Amino acid sequence: MGENIDKGRLVEVFNGSRWEAELVKGLLESADIEATVKDGLMSSIVPYVSPTVSVLVNNDQYEPAMEIIRSRDNV
Repeated sequence: MGENIDKGRLVEVFNGSRWEAELVKGLLESADIEATVKDGLMSSIVPYVSPTVSVLVNNDQYEPAMEIIRSRDNV
C-alpha cells in the first residue's frame, strides 16, 4: 500500500489529533482507499501547542473517503 498515491493530487479529508488521524487512515485503508498522514509543523515552532495531523487521499478518492468519515461520525 502507499505506492499508488499521487502526491501531486492529494486532498485533505481529515484534520485532528495524531490518534484520530491514524484511526481515520486505518478506516480508509480497510476500504481500499490509499491514505497518508501529514504532520503539522506547529509543534516544532511552538512546543506547547498540540500538533494537528492531516489525512490525505488522492483527489479521485475524495468522495468515497468522505462517505466513510461521515459514516464514522454518525455512529
